[in-house]
Amino acid sequence: MSLWLTHPLLLPGLIVFITIVLWATSLLPEFITALLFFAVAMIAKIAPPEIIFGGFASSAFWLVFSGFVLGVAIRKTGLADRAARAVSARLTDSWLLMVGSVVLLSYALAFVMPSNMGRIALLMPVVAAMAHRAGIAEGTRPWYGLALAVGFGTFQLSATILPANVPNLVMSGAAEGSYGIHLNYLPYLLLHTPVLGLLKGAILVGLICWLFPGKPVPPREHPAAEPMSRAEIRLSWMLAVVLGLWVTENLHGIGPAWVGLAAAVVTLLPRVGFITSDEFASGVNMRTCIYVAGILGLATTVTHTGIGRTVGEALLAVMPLDAANPFTSFVALTGITSALNFIMTANGVPALYTTLADSFSQATGFPLLSTIMIQVLGYSTPLLPYQASPIVVAMGLGGVPAKAGLKLCLALALVTFVVLLPLDYGWYRLLGQL
Repeated sequence: MSLWLTHPLLLPGLIVFITIVLWATSLLPEFITALLFFAVAMIAKIAPPEIIFGGFASSAFWLVFSGFVLGVAIRKTGLADRAARAVSARLTDSWLLMVGSVVLLSYALAFVMPSNMGRIALLMPVVAAMAHRAGIAEGTRPWYGLALAVGFGTFQLSATILPANVPNLVMSGAAEGSYGIHLNYLPYLLLHTPVLGLLKGAILVGLICWLFPGKPVPPREHPAAEPMSRAEIRLSWMLAVVLGLWVTENLHGIGPAWVGLAAAVVTLLPRVGFITSDEFASGVNMRTCIYVAGILGLATTVTHTGIGRTVGEALLAVMPLDAANPFTSFVALTGITSALNFIMTANGVPALYTTLADSFSQATGFPLLSTIMIQVLGYSTPLLPYQASPIVVAMGLGGVPAKAGLKLCLALALVTFVVLLPLDYGWYRLLGQL
């Protein structure tokens, strides 16, 4: 019993480990595991309440919430179906074309819209309406594939665009704060896009078509679109303002989460908004919101208690980092990132890895900037869905079971580490980064 009282990391580590196992195995519904983590962590007093419940104060939580609200409004007013009609005639001729167009749209939108959660919130209703018009019912394997195409395309591929992904921004801030290194948009894009953007996107499309086969039925009739209703026009203007504010965040400094929250409030206002209280209660998935808060709370708790740093230093001691074997070192650094992803999730990994990057650089002989950049492959390739909250949100919005998300996670990670990692190493060498 004295061991529990004398070792400061034993009890927090056990709570974190059990939480991760429950999420990974789906022995309990994800939101119940999150509530269990909150309860046990508070009872055990492993961290202050503002740390444990920090997920509820996170911008990611409020982006998830506002995304659900806006998604309900987009579907109710008919905007989702109108957008789907505009594209379904040309993009549902084959399953490969349909999946490829969804992945490409998810990736392309990342260049103009900085929020993963916001992109998923806008895309999911449109993709659902497009699937419906192609004869793909929700709750079927093809639908799971389309929903996962939105989630994986949004999160994994956007890691190649500096301002389009939360982990990227965390890495950028940590690099500037720790070493005075400022990451630039175009060099970052050139370094990561060919392998982790284009090639990975193509592999993602192929895996979805293989794991979740479908046979879309293109609509035979294409009736002339009816004039937009007053509600559609009003919502379109509001979404245009929201998108404009998201794109110009650097100018006005208002985060995407708070823009989304303000739009959600307008959407809910009596007589002014678009959905009723009953529609809010039935359409907004609070279970997923709680799950996301749990993931974010776990990450901040791991950082606060020192578990992350302890694990990172232990990995540094055992990993084969050797300046004489650059490829082995490249693989080892990617492995460290993947291991940290299990306990800190993608948003938290760059904060710890980047602070340890100088030690990694000295051990491998790699330039410090290149050592920092290597982590992108690792944190953008989760092994389990819970490690990337945007994927979790897309699964929640699409009603995708954990088993389906896990299957695609593992398949894409296997191909990435076996095929894309050596290509990524070769690209670094070609650009003179190693």
